[in-house]
Amino acid sequence: MAEIKFGTSGWRGILCEDFTFNNVKTVVQAIAETVKTSGEQEKGIVISCDTRFMGQKFVEAAATVLAGAGIKSFVCERDTPTPVISYEILRRGAAGAINFTASHNPPEYNGVKFSPSWGGPALPETTGEIERLANAMTGTESYRELQFERAVECGLIEIINPRNSYLEALEDKVDFDVIKKLGKIALNPLYGTARGYLDEPLRTHGASYSIINNHLDPYFGGQPPEPSESHIPDFITLVKNDPEIKLGIATDGDADRFGILDADGSYIEPNYIIALLLDYLIRIRKLEGGVARSVATSHLIDAVAKKHGVAVYETPVGFKYIGELICQDKLVIGGEESAGLTIKGHIPEKDGILACFLVAEMAAREGKSIRELLERLYGEVGRFITRRDNLKLSPELETAYKYKINELPKEIAGTKVTDIIKVDGTKLLLADGSWMLFRKSGTEPVVRLYGEAGNEARLAEVMTAGRNFILG
Repeated sequence: MAEIKFGTSGWRGILCEDFTFNNVKTVVQAIAETVKTSGEQEKGIVISCDTRFMGQKFVEAAATVLAGAGIKSFVCERDTPTPVISYEILRRGAAGAINFTASHNPPEYNGVKFSPSWGGPALPETTGEIERLANAMTGTESYRELQFERAVECGLIEIINPRNSYLEALEDKVDFDVIKKLGKIALNPLYGTARGYLDEPLRTHGASYSIINNHLDPYFGGQPPEPSESHIPDFITLVKNDPEIKLGIATDGDADRFGILDADGSYIEPNYIIALLLDYLIRIRKLEGGVARSVATSHLIDAVAKKHGVAVYETPVGFKYIGELICQDKLVIGGEESAGLTIKGHIPEKDGILACFLVAEMAAREGKSIRELLERLYGEVGRFITRRDNLKLSPELETAYKYKINELPKEIAGTKVTDIIKVDGTKLLLADGSWMLFRKSGTEPVVRLYGEAGNEARLAEVMTAGRNFILG
């Protein structure tokens, strides 16, 4: 068994290689012991999955291990969005949730994500303990199981459907009557868990929509279930070719990430959506509080925050850190460049469904396209353009990287380095307001290079300088 290692959103592996029933049961046993240590085991644990191969079988296996440990499971009757699971933890007052998902990863992957009783992704101190316990139990089969039907009879497994409770909660956070006025909306759940979540509220409120990729497909149509521009060509074509469509909204495989297409089919970067919604929620909704963004996310958000006089919290990559701030009621909105966000009074977890509907509400109420709203915002706070590249390292470059990153230049891309931020990776702030960030992957020989500047030409200079620094 390969070493169990939890990343920013749980432990992930390739099916039938390291992601096996034996290994999964070991991890679940480690989670059970961690929950018992917290003293919350009597509250029970929600279990669900996304639409990947064998998802429901992994759910059943987890429930039998928890039952063997004397912990009750609330088993979702079908694949369930990650934000719905988070909401159900809080609504039910559960000890947490085990979610079998690999989010936007390709279909050969699956994963285990644990969320504790506060509803957000587990923090490093929790996942570290789960890792320690699981790795210590490797090969020992130290878990006990209670047969599924027997556990149901004993009251240790309860089958639930959290859909209606979550959709009712959305009614308090989204103005669907305003959305109805927008016109036709294109929907794309990408064969994932948002089936019946993106379309049902619009149908109930009589809004006009068309939907594609709305059936279960563990292969996700041959693409990773990520609503980024390169993975949704069919959706872009649909929106471009239908003049009635005013907006395209999409979610990833577990519905915690969002993808937005403007009326002309152009893809709008998540960075810009977070900034637009921050402005909208403060200016129109009159919400109070600051904004949190990961270290890799656009400083357009900072400019909007400055416009409204609110605080900015810069966090490491990983939504758990933003979720903590949501729990502390410090934020209007928190978001990451990787297309995750949540808002004040909502769950401490990414919610792609809510994000999509908030964008639709904003577009309907403002009476403008997303691009028009963005240009208006640029006129008020300045232009920000962001990019990310993955730089593959040879063995020699990987060895050299740790030395390079500790011997940083005082000037790069022809501009003085004014500050160095090491919240997560190494971020260089430059005198002209541009910046670059280097983040080394923990699983492969890759450095992720992020950059931002005020125009395309300057951004090209920044990215070239960053690339040359790492690869030169």
